[in-house]
Amino acid sequence: MIGKDIRIERIMNRNTNRSVIVPMDHGFTLGQIEGLLDMTRTISEVSEGGANAIVLHKGIVKRGHRRRGRDIGLIVHLSGSTSLNPDPNDKVLVCTVEEAVALGADAVSIHINLGAPTESRMLESAGQVVRDCNRWGMPLLVMIYPRGKGIDPISPASVGHCVRVAEELGADLIKTNYTGDPISFGKIVRSCSVPVFIAGGEKAGDLETLHAIRDSVRAGGAGVCVGRNAFQREDTRAFVQALCRVVHDEMDPETALSRSQ
Repeated sequence: MIGKDIRIERIMNRNTNRSVIVPMDHGFTLGQIEGLLDMTRTISEVSEGGANAIVLHKGIVKRGHRRRGRDIGLIVHLSGSTSLNPDPNDKVLVCTVEEAVALGADAVSIHINLGAPTESRMLESAGQVVRDCNRWGMPLLVMIYPRGKGIDPISPASVGHCVRVAEELGADLIKTNYTGDPISFGKIVRSCSVPVFIAGGEKAGDLETLHAIRDSVRAGGAGVCVGRNAFQREDTRAFVQALCRVVHDEMDPETALSRSQ
């Protein structure tokens, strides 16, 4: 697994073994959304803010990745669906691991919604991706969430089930929902053998977002995968700087924000 180890070093901080990852795959799902209209600029701002890695769909890589400024890890997202679909939770593969290798990716990611009507197909696709990742030495980030009728998306039981499924599939990194409190989240993290990141979720206030991230890190989380809560800020670079200070330096959120202004 040397190939995986080398690539993971490009998306994880060696000193903290944590990461600040900024997914920017939302345009596929939602269209031309605010914050992702000028991809070259947004990627540059996220990079300058100190993020460890970004998540892009294959066609967007050429629009800014590594063309200027500070280098940053590249995660190519393999899953897709659109908000125009009656069931946007139905994710299908739109890229392959081999394509990601050709693009110079440091990792790939897939999306699974447990509890969705098409759960079985997403799990089957994940098994295929895991085999390809092991063949190519490519790290896999599994973004997995409890999403279905009558399912509480932040209940410790549901989130814990998601994490366990991702680990048993063979994920190298896992992104899921934060349970809302460090005690229940800490129990989930301690029961998993691979790094677990929390999702940023819907856009929230600066301090609210940073406090949740701080609590998850203190509970043993590996950091954050935050999209709209980063690239839709008035000052994306400054907010990403604050994120990095909270995740890597365990800085108090208020202090992290004041130093980034």
